Amino acid sequence: MENHDHRLGKLKSWLAGVLKTTDFTIEPASEDASFRRYFRVRSNNGSRVVMDAPPEHEDCEPFINIAQLLASHELNVPQVHEQDLSQGFLLLGDLGNTPYLDKLNSQSADSLYADALNALLIMQTKVPHAQLPDYNMELLNAEMSLFTDWFLKKHLNLQLDSQAENTIADTFKQLIGSALEQPRAFVHRDYHSRNLMMTDNHNPGILDFQDALSGPITYDLVSLLKDCYVSWPHEQVRSWTTNYYTRLRDHKLAGNDPHQFERWFDWMGMQRHMKAIGIFARLNHRDNKPGYLKDIPRTLTYLLDVSARYPEHAGFNRLMQKLAIQDRLTI
Repeated sequence: MENHDHRLGKLKSWLAGVLKTTDFTIEPASEDASFRRYFRVRSNNGSRVVMDAPPEHEDCEPFINIAQLLASHELNVPQVHEQDLSQGFLLLGDLGNTPYLDKLNSQSADSLYADALNALLIMQTKVPHAQLPDYNMELLNAEMSLFTDWFLKKHLNLQLDSQAENTIADTFKQLIGSALEQPRAFVHRDYHSRNLMMTDNHNPGILDFQDALSGPITYDLVSLLKDCYVSWPHEQVRSWTTNYYTRLRDHKLAGNDPHQFERWFDWMGMQRHMKAIGIFARLNHRDNKPGYLKDIPRTLTYLLDVSARYPEHAGFNRLMQKLAIQDRLTI
């Protein structure tokens, strides 16, 4: 807390310089699962958002570069007005304070997801990705290992025997193979209801894109439609997925086999949801952020539902049932 308070003082001094006034208010704008913090700053010049990203933990340059890349393709991202990379401060345009999560319901979902999928299609068909880091085997594996290390072993305090470890390793191998055989595209990596903002024009506003990679075509789609923070009936998700697949196919980005695409989508979701569950557990145990624990049951349900539907993952599903991981959750 002392370090945060010290940084807040430095941030206010920096703002006074770039805004050329001390007549401004500053308040927390959103919670972040990283070391970054966001504040809303109001002055006579209007409302802005300032990012506080401690340079020993975070690098602001990817945010600046990806923001410029996405804006150049007319996607709605925060404009970078001022920057101080040595201190880790960015003054950004304000996309408002209404995330998709606050407005999504059975009446609004089709319209809101239509906007989000239109923006995703632009990202995947127009935004160049070859220069971005690759979503490779090592990264995919490291992300899933968070599930084993932080959720199964740390959070649930489970001891895994060699047979269990082998079953999990085999599942990882299959999911990585599926991810790597997919067509590649720009991957936002956190394209979901907390990072999409409701905007009056050019909806949605897109946040938290700084970790973008070149990777599997289904990754952002499953992030959006099998969101860790809100869930929809299976048939509704399938309808959205099928319609989007048709659009990708028309752009020669998804092949001609809808069943293969559905498998890619489902298995990519398993990879992502293991990663997310592990991160939620780590946020609690390492970073003293227990608020994400409430999202584990929903995310775990996705994982178990998909693994139950594919014979290739029957061993993994049986192991999870044997370990009784749903029953062990005390949240």
